[in-house]
Amino acid sequence: MKLIVGLGNPGLEYQNTRHNVGFKFLDLFIKEKNLGEFKEKFNGLYLKTKYRNQDVIFLKPLSFMNLSGEVVVKFKNYYKIENSDILVIHDDLDIPLGSLKLKSQGSSGGHNGIKNIINYIGEDFKRLKIGISNNKEIDTKDYVLGNFNREEMLVFTQLEPLIMNILDDYFTMSFDRLMAEYNRRI
Repeated sequence: MKLIVGLGNPGLEYQNTRHNVGFKFLDLFIKEKNLGEFKEKFNGLYLKTKYRNQDVIFLKPLSFMNLSGEVVVKFKNYYKIENSDILVIHDDLDIPLGSLKLKSQGSSGGHNGIKNIINYIGEDFKRLKIGISNNKEIDTKDYVLGNFNREEMLVFTQLEPLIMNILDDYFTMSFDRLMAEYNRRI
């Protein structure tokens, strides 16, 4: 079974913030593929389904970003999911807006949501890191919790088909091949 986790913060006030790109792209994929509706369990919104003949759980932790690991570990343990079958979609300040990077494991890179997941399950899970750039003139917390401006939203709209393809191919390609195919700047 695969577990695909989109990171973000719950609540309308966070809906269009830079920190919520994981929620955004997970929602878009589920809607585009008409996979069903989320249910609530273990302080997370989840959808358990079959996709491309594989069992999968799509998960949006409701614990707020910095406590995401508490929710992820509950789903991992309950459904007996291996770390190698976990993909986390999240924002990344160190990647330019409109770019992305797939990574098979590693440190948190300063991302508090990833840091919390690592504290609970270790570093050996896959990531889809979506660039939000970094504005050094704004406090980091204020920046990631800030809304996208119109130009940034246009960049993300153009990125949507690529992210949908990556998530689709995740079910049919090895992760090494997926990284080779998609780890490039747009």
